[in-house]
Amino acid sequence: MTVIDHDIAYVGHYTKDTVVTPTSSTTQDGGAFYFGCHVALAMGKRAAVVTRLARDDWHVVDQLEAAGVRMFARATPESTQLRLEYPTANLEQRIIFSTGAAGPITVDEVAAIRARHFHVCASIRGEVPLAVIDAIRARGARISLDVQGYLRVNRGGRLQSEPWPEMAEVLRRVDVLKADAAEAHALLGVDDLGLAAEKFSAFGPREVLLTHAGGVLAWVDGQRHEAPFVADNLSGRTGRGDTCTSSYVLRRQDALPANAVVWAAALTSLKLERPGPFGGSVADVEKLIRERYRS
Repeated sequence: MTVIDHDIAYVGHYTKDTVVTPTSSTTQDGGAFYFGCHVALAMGKRAAVVTRLARDDWHVVDQLEAAGVRMFARATPESTQLRLEYPTANLEQRIIFSTGAAGPITVDEVAAIRARHFHVCASIRGEVPLAVIDAIRARGARISLDVQGYLRVNRGGRLQSEPWPEMAEVLRRVDVLKADAAEAHALLGVDDLGLAAEKFSAFGPREVLLTHAGGVLAWVDGQRHEAPFVADNLSGRTGRGDTCTSSYVLRRQDALPANAVVWAAALTSLKLERPGPFGGSVADVEKLIRERYRS
């Protein structure tokens, strides 16, 4: 019998993010696993991380290990570095540049991990190859995947969305697919989120999670579930999708889809009001659900 050591394992790069808005410029720790681990810790889940980063940024490894996350980190000459520019007050519009990369994750880097769920969360195409996904799939674990790391291609230092030739091959290996409205349009050419979810599910994922400015939609076995974001401000916009995905897939381990969608929307709403990863508690999320989500 296989021993499951973790509720979730994140596979993706650390990113050093410079976030530029019309009124400020800040540099902060980033990467989907960084935002996701804080959700897992708040929910009392056992988390592991497979990532790559430079020794100069190793404080993230030390910080998360001290909090109880098991880190499988490989030191690289440089970390993946992103510059996220929001040119206007509309935080749905951003331009992303890459000024450094930590190289692709390999099969041997995931070999030692036993988890109930793996979340594949690359930042740029090429970070998590198909062979790594196959190695995870061979263990029988559930897999979620964020399409952003397969849609984004580095062209001369600027990340741009390009067609994804391996999409059908990758998605048939995935249980939960995550995209936002812009990514769904880029990959499928549709703006209707319900239709996008249905089209994505035809590639194989039984669950599709789509975020947009107003909230989150989950498509599970042909059923649609939705909940709005109720944040009072958007100062913590960076990391929205990563936070929402983790809160949804972790809640789904113990709850039905309709409950998981509301949970994800509420937790993400709290995160949206504050830059950086989620810093609240289960009690905070439950309180917000009672106040804003119960009819």
